[in-house]
Amino acid sequence: MQQGSAAPIKMWTQGVPVEDEARQQLQNVASLPIVFKHVAVMPDVHYGIGATIGSVIPTVRAIIPAAVGVDIGCGMIACKTTLVASDLPDNLGPLRAAIEKAVPHGMTPKKYGRDKGGWETPPEETDAAWARLADEFNAICDKHPRMRNTNNHKHLGTLGGGNHFIEICLDEAQSVWIMLHSGSRGVGNAIGTHFIELAKKDAERHQRNLPDANLAYFEEGAQYFGDYVQAVGWAQKFAAANREVMMTRVIQALRQVIAKPFDTHVEAVNCHHNYVQRETHFGQDVFVTRKGAVNAEKGRLGIIPGSMGAKSYIVRGKGNPDSFNSCSHGAGRTMSRTQAKKQFTVADQIAATEGVECRKDEAVIDEIPMAYKDIDAVMAAQRDLVDVVHTLKQVLCVKG
Repeated sequence: MQQGSAAPIKMWTQGVPVEDEARQQLQNVASLPIVFKHVAVMPDVHYGIGATIGSVIPTVRAIIPAAVGVDIGCGMIACKTTLVASDLPDNLGPLRAAIEKAVPHGMTPKKYGRDKGGWETPPEETDAAWARLADEFNAICDKHPRMRNTNNHKHLGTLGGGNHFIEICLDEAQSVWIMLHSGSRGVGNAIGTHFIELAKKDAERHQRNLPDANLAYFEEGAQYFGDYVQAVGWAQKFAAANREVMMTRVIQALRQVIAKPFDTHVEAVNCHHNYVQRETHFGQDVFVTRKGAVNAEKGRLGIIPGSMGAKSYIVRGKGNPDSFNSCSHGAGRTMSRTQAKKQFTVADQIAATEGVECRKDEAVIDEIPMAYKDIDAVMAAQRDLVDVVHTLKQVLCVKG
């Protein structure tokens, strides 16, 4: 798949659908002069803003802020406990209630007052994590003052909405795992939005002939390049800390409900899947943007979640150089949220999540498993990228 003088596009999509709009976006990205070697496409690929979700974009001395997106540092954390399935209560409702109480989730539109998705009074875990992030955040705000008036401290250790979730899962040996998915929340969104706007203005000034305005990029030496590198790096630290705080809170909730003593972090993984970082590939120092992709360098553990009601996987990277050491970040959507809400009913949602303690109402129909690609097909398409270490099946799911 190549067009004109564009970089090649290498796809791990055998046996999975790829919509035409996503293919066009891939060609748009590959046509940029800053792309190094080729664009790598993961099997969960689907249409996004500017760049497709499920793509790996290596760039030389430049970064595309909209390719990183606004959920900067979004990713997964999972830990295995010493509990087994028989240690869980028969009725998981009280455990879900305890987790929902321990971790703010969802959001309240501003016109309705206090955001239930943020802390009113942050707990000590949040305060301690924020203390490690505050100085650098203040330095960013000195240069970009609009960042101050964001949900930052009060969003640290909170889930958000959309496809973010907290799950209790069982692996193939019936061991209990805790797994959750979230990113940099309101402050990451504000940082992403702010720098995407600045990149677009930069592109207008330089009159770049971009195939899509959302592919505006900062080159090294540009006015805001260094500021963006610092801010995006900080947001990625915030996202990792956000998941750690939530994991601590969920473990506390589990201990409240289950009297039996247990250990956690027997095996643990915390990985981004929406981020950019400097790496060396094919002998070249490049920026690698993984927009819906996980670092799968040789030996590294990663997490590939399925949808509500589907399997998820703990994987070990094979370090495939052609994928820039990457793998998919999930199953990938096959339809928009609006389309899913039109096509499916609450009855469909109840049937699709049978056996899972979770919300089964109209507001979460957009997350129904049928709105996603078949996770088994996605895993089959990337056999040369990762090995499966554990197969997880959720028994409880908290959605924002």
